[in-house]
Amino acid sequence: MTARHRLISERGQLDLFHALPGDFAPRDAQDLMAYPFFSLSKSHRTAPIDFAAGDVSIRVEAVPDHGMATIWDADVLIWAASQIVEARDAGLRTSRLMAATPYEILNFIGRGVSVRDYQRLKAALDRLQSTTVATSIRQSAEGRRHRFSWINEWQERTDPDGKPAGIELIVPDWFYRAILDDALVLTIDRAYFDLTGGLDRWLYRLVRKHGGKQRDGWRSMSAISTRSPAASPRSSALPSSCARSSGASPARLHALHRGRDRWARAARLRAGASPGACGKPRAIGNPDYRAIGNRRLVLSGTQTGLKSWQSKPKSRP
Repeated sequence: MTARHRLISERGQLDLFHALPGDFAPRDAQDLMAYPFFSLSKSHRTAPIDFAAGDVSIRVEAVPDHGMATIWDADVLIWAASQIVEARDAGLRTSRLMAATPYEILNFIGRGVSVRDYQRLKAALDRLQSTTVATSIRQSAEGRRHRFSWINEWQERTDPDGKPAGIELIVPDWFYRAILDDALVLTIDRAYFDLTGGLDRWLYRLVRKHGGKQRDGWRSMSAISTRSPAASPRSSALPSSCARSSGASPARLHALHRGRDRWARAARLRAGASPGACGKPRAIGNPDYRAIGNRRLVLSGTQTGLKSWQSKPKSRP
């Protein structure tokens, strides 16, 4: 059977799910948050990602024409997961075959809706379709791998008059089954879409996934850096200065995005996560103070989240 016939057969077996209207909470798949599945760079990447820890193995491969799917491209999967969960909770029938307009997707993930944004969305769909993943996650037999692409196929739709009528895409069964399982989905803050750095986004998702699970947080940054999909070992390891300026508590890290003033938005996770932006931290009593540049961050709170995120001028010693 040819690939074309397989695709036609799959499409014929699936009901078409039309995107739901509304500004509901974004949801993310925990597997995608916990492991290195995406490139963190906006540049063209073809080098594969190889990850192994315990009984979990992952290999992500890209084709030269499109490059590897990025963590920004993964916003499309967040949109899909959010649609599936919202429909399921409303008692509606869901499907892996989804139809939407580019506007609906772009608006949900906080992007613009210009012609250029539409073109970038199509490029993202191409990368998601051409990137292949082989993983042992959620496989019943030891050593067994499931191989798939993030999108089985996608196409532009037209109305009877030949005018654009949106797009259709098919998400893989591996992803779809994870979304239908309540235990494998988490709600994320909509401010996540405002994070512009790939490392920032990766760190938020990782910490959102693990925050609150460990009483004292991570004892070592190696637990974080080993899950980085960065291209080289050097860039994948977060330096100890970043560990200190971020704080070792996952709750502190995943709450940093809640800053609402303009400066806090700009500093956010980058101040603690990016190797090039880590200032030398300075602890000043309790609550926890971190000096970054000419500003001083005040971080106080509990394991479930920060009670305050403030940006204050640094006082003179």
